[in-house]
Amino acid sequence: TGGHTTEILRLLSCLSESYSPRHYVFADSDKMSEAKICSFEQKRAETFSNSQFTLDRIPRSREVRQSWTSSVVTTVYSILYSLPLTYKLKPDLILCNGPGTCVPVCISALLLGLLGIKRAIIVYVESICRVETLSLSGKILYYFSDYFIVQWPDLKKKYPKSVYLGRIV
Repeated sequence: TGGHTTEILRLLSCLSESYSPRHYVFADSDKMSEAKICSFEQKRAETFSNSQFTLDRIPRSREVRQSWTSSVVTTVYSILYSLPLTYKLKPDLILCNGPGTCVPVCISALLLGLLGIKRAIIVYVESICRVETLSLSGKILYYFSDYFIVQWPDLKKKYPKSVYLGRIV
């Protein structure tokens, strides 16, 4: 929501026309992202006439301040909800940046790859606000992403698999 959406749209503004169609997945309780995405895509269509995108909502895997115990149940539910969507979309690339919603989508994509259905490249970009520690999503996806990008040199030192590119959003 909000900040994560703004960051991902900044990243997407640098992508070429060949990254189309784009499929946006966000939490069903997120009230802000859809309008931001539609506005971004409307502006993008002025430059790239063949711009295509879809919007999909999934159950939020973890609410703010939700207990760890109950978040396991809601995350499993979100993964089960994400599997048919990921199967339908069969993405080549998943670009994500931190909201908990990205974890079920990435796990679903990993499962499709393990089953030999479709392997997606997962690129995780840790939020610019994460200066010294990773987000919970980052701590999980650090081990499963193909590329793990951080925006602060201290994080690169702590997480050697990561790629430090400086500030990119």
